[in-house]
Amino acid sequence: MPVHTTDSVRGGPGKGVALGIALLSAVAFGGSGVAAKPLIEAGLDPLHVVWLRVAGAALVLLPLAVRHRALPRRRPALLAGFGLLAVAGVQACYFAALSRIPVGVALLVEYLAPALVLGWVRFVQRRPVTRAAALGVVLAVGGLACVVEVWAGLRFDALGLLLALGAACCQVGYFVLSDQGSDAGDDTPDPLGVIAYGLLVGAAVLTVVARPWSMDWPVLARSVPVDGTPVPAALLLAWIVLIATVLAYLTGIVAVRRLSPQVAGVVACLEAVIATVLAWVLLGEHLSAPQVVGGAVVLAGALIAQVSAPATAPAGAEPVAAGGPGRGDPERELSRRGPAA
Repeated sequence: MPVHTTDSVRGGPGKGVALGIALLSAVAFGGSGVAAKPLIEAGLDPLHVVWLRVAGAALVLLPLAVRHRALPRRRPALLAGFGLLAVAGVQACYFAALSRIPVGVALLVEYLAPALVLGWVRFVQRRPVTRAAALGVVLAVGGLACVVEVWAGLRFDALGLLLALGAACCQVGYFVLSDQGSDAGDDTPDPLGVIAYGLLVGAAVLTVVARPWSMDWPVLARSVPVDGTPVPAALLLAWIVLIATVLAYLTGIVAVRRLSPQVAGVVACLEAVIATVLAWVLLGEHLSAPQVVGGAVVLAGALIAQVSAPATAPAGAEPVAAGGPGRGDPERELSRRGPAA
């Protein structure tokens, strides 16, 4: 989702407000898993919860799709890929992972996306990466090993971890697709339109896959336990749609437009911390000390990968670093707001 910023806005007196908006976006995104997991545990299939989230958000943002109705003719491949990977793929894999592993662990595994993007750049595009960015990859992988406690023989469900890794891979697709749409100059698609149509495409795909007509709809009319406290399921769903999706995406865009991409990316990394804290407070999910340390290392690796400075590259080769110069660089999208779960 390409977003353009202006230096005059970044350095303006409203920077504090912009940081607050970025933090609000991180809180909104981070609360999705906490609200979704009780619905899943109450009997809803993870795919059905994803469909409700995506279809509900698509309906709310339908006026934006109408406003940008020329976009499908201009960028059909971009919208299709964004809907399949950044919307349907990320959400389906993440919510399915929630049914098997803790919220914080699922999100931390998803934050391997920066490392995977660097792998794409280095081994698929065969372009050099900075040493600092490579260090970020090593830290992220090492931290993940602590999160899943590999010395205990992978205490977490293996399928759940694979699903979370699938969400990270779909985020890689998001970054690559975003870059494909960010080098068109004046023809760059508006990110609001890309989000709106991405949700519509995702909802259409998920309707076929999830088959919502077979959903246990009565669950939404009942209350579900949230760490022992009954909460109306409809209220949790409203939070997922309106706060964790619509508000999260829109405030994320505003934050990136008002801040430098690097600063917005750093604040966005707080999403994993917020999700873990909320899961601890609201769901009673506790992580061990090594897992907390590992999570901090994963986030540190993601931050280093995003804000590392370009290194000197050989003649004819363009160094790759998040936020670095040049066009056709998927890694520069790491410092922009991603399709967080």
